[in-house]
Amino acid sequence: MHGGSIITHAWNPDDYHRHSTAQRAWAHELIEKLALAGDERVLDLGCGEGKVTAEIAACLPSGSALGLDLSRDMIAFARERFPPKQYPNLRFMEGDMLDLPFDREFDVVFSNAALHWVPDHGRVFQGIARALRPGGRVLLQMGGRGNAAPILELADEMLGEEPWRGFSSGPSSRYAFYGPEEERELLEAAGLTPLRVELIGKDMTFDLLEGLMGWVRTTWHLYLEPLPEDVRPTFIEGVANRYVERFPSADGRIHVPMVRLEVEGVKEPEP
Repeated sequence: MHGGSIITHAWNPDDYHRHSTAQRAWAHELIEKLALAGDERVLDLGCGEGKVTAEIAACLPSGSALGLDLSRDMIAFARERFPPKQYPNLRFMEGDMLDLPFDREFDVVFSNAALHWVPDHGRVFQGIARALRPGGRVLLQMGGRGNAAPILELADEMLGEEPWRGFSSGPSSRYAFYGPEEERELLEAAGLTPLRVELIGKDMTFDLLEGLMGWVRTTWHLYLEPLPEDVRPTFIEGVANRYVERFPSADGRIHVPMVRLEVEGVKEPEP
């Protein structure tokens, strides 16, 4: 599951911008953990449509932030929404986190809700180690082992039913949800020192069924893209409705249990 290249998909920046509230909240918590001094150079891997990178840049009055993403559409959206004249310390770059072109350029490498799209974490960590200056820090959060398990198991179940049967290659081809043990080993192999590698439970909450459907529609590429376009809407509706029926909540809201893998490490200073 964990070998191979980055998983690429066609993203809709506007739709993602409207349906990524939870991801932005988690990113805000992660940025606070950085405790930035304000003069760092920060690289944000898998920056998407740029709103989190812009929040980082706002913490850097004497520093700068660079957002990198493989999606040309996402980068175009970010550049338009956060133009250099209004955001002089913020830049965006189209690029592959498996092939980072940087050499000792950054004080911090950051990533939120992106690395579960990349099976080869070891190669990403090697690029991060090269990109960091000695003494630089890395702080990453992504889907971890067991993430969204109840709703993903339900979706796998539905893929065995008509009219969606036969269009998926199975769950082993999907997300790269690592556990702490293997992630720690990959960090060390890349020359980074792990400080904290842990799984953290989160509650993704939706007030309305439309919110749950929006999340499925905008981020479940690995389930939706193998399906013919004419059956995707019924799959999205089916997943949402079946989940609410199977997992009702006492408060009337929709709760999806998430598991995030959080990684904090350093590149040791040179002697």
